[in-house]
Amino acid sequence: MALAATRLIPMRKNKGKSIGACLHNHTSYIQNPDKTEQGELVSSYQCSPLTVDEEFLLTKRLYEQTTGRSQKSDVIAYQVRQSFKPGEVTPEEANRIGYEFAERFLKGKHAFIVATHTDRAHIHNHIIYNSTALDGTRKFKNFWLSSFAVQRLSDLICLEHQLSTIEYKPYRERQKRIVYPPKESNRDRLCGIIDIILAEKPKDFEVFLQKLEQQGYEVKRGKHTAVKGKGQKRFIRFLTLGTGYGEDEIKAVLEGKAKHHPYQKQPPKEQSFQLLVDIQGKMAAGKSVGYKKWATKFNLKEMSKTLLFLQEQKISSAEELRERAAAAMERYDAMGDSIKAAEARLTEIAVLKTHIINYAKTREVYTAYRKAGYSKAFLEAHREEITLHKAAKAAFDEAGLQKLPKVKELDAEFAELLTKKKAAYPDYRKARNEMQELVRAQKNVERFFAEEKDTIEKAQTR
Repeated sequence: MALAATRLIPMRKNKGKSIGACLHNHTSYIQNPDKTEQGELVSSYQCSPLTVDEEFLLTKRLYEQTTGRSQKSDVIAYQVRQSFKPGEVTPEEANRIGYEFAERFLKGKHAFIVATHTDRAHIHNHIIYNSTALDGTRKFKNFWLSSFAVQRLSDLICLEHQLSTIEYKPYRERQKRIVYPPKESNRDRLCGIIDIILAEKPKDFEVFLQKLEQQGYEVKRGKHTAVKGKGQKRFIRFLTLGTGYGEDEIKAVLEGKAKHHPYQKQPPKEQSFQLLVDIQGKMAAGKSVGYKKWATKFNLKEMSKTLLFLQEQKISSAEELRERAAAAMERYDAMGDSIKAAEARLTEIAVLKTHIINYAKTREVYTAYRKAGYSKAFLEAHREEITLHKAAKAAFDEAGLQKLPKVKELDAEFAELLTKKKAAYPDYRKARNEMQELVRAQKNVERFFAEEKDTIEKAQTR
């Protein structure tokens, strides 16, 4: 059997994340360099693998502008998984088959990306295509028995390439999989073996390499020592494994000049402190006395953490805290406005580029329509082209364009804006985190002193 599985999967927007973030996560995963021979097994149609998430998102914005309709469904893209029998197809051929399948299934109406993974015993493709059509006028309709159509087309293409196909069995006769192998990358496996060998304290680096060879690794000595395990396509240099696993670092450990610390994945960093609980509001809502005791202890702990944070930031007064929080919020808003302005211009460029291309493609048809005296019969025969031409002319008039810009100039501006936007995101996230911490601290200080004041007033009344 060649195809272990061929499956159509709707990809949905995750709660708490934007459409752009979800698209970025999905497309980045399938382009993992460790799985795609450093990106050599990635191909695409009407989009660049480097900016596929941004281009998918811009097409969705074009859809909203063109149709006036917003995204109602949470389906943002579709994925087809296509697996092949081990040893029957090369990675390059598998990628070409995946591209051919997507081309024939989508008929050139949707942008897509094909990534071929070689990290498993079976070579398999991940094909992701945009749910929104390239012209921004429609969306892919996940029709009845679409998965069946995907399987049949994939089988047909495999037969054309002289590959075997699955013999489909009734559901009751299928063998269900209940055990799944642990997921471990080649680099993680190599790091684990290095940890074991270093624990044995080899005499020198050459003995260390010999022990790696005993573990089944092929060693390539030279300026940058590299190793390759069984079934791997490429060598892995020590300097690419991360802190503690470089060649010089390993030699220092073997010479007794340093201590080896095995790499451990760090859990996500928790908030330094949390917002205080509004105890009075919760009690008014019907909370119990036990809840009040817990909330009082919780507030004291979080207020202690807040005070430590203020000491670290060298903030000595409530007024200074308000000023710092206001400045941080202003800086965060300014950076956000800059990114939004860049996104708006990117959308404008995408829409304008589409209209320019449509205008050029339909110019001859519209000229013939005009020479035909605006014939109704000609209009019915070429309604789509004429509609696109009129829409392009209306967009040019609305923008007040006397001379149309060149598509190459728009592409250059688009690439420059996209680069600047991506470069601004690290500073934007840093500014957001700083703003959130200062605002949270400000709210905690205000709530704490408000509760203290209320307690004092009640004591004086008594």
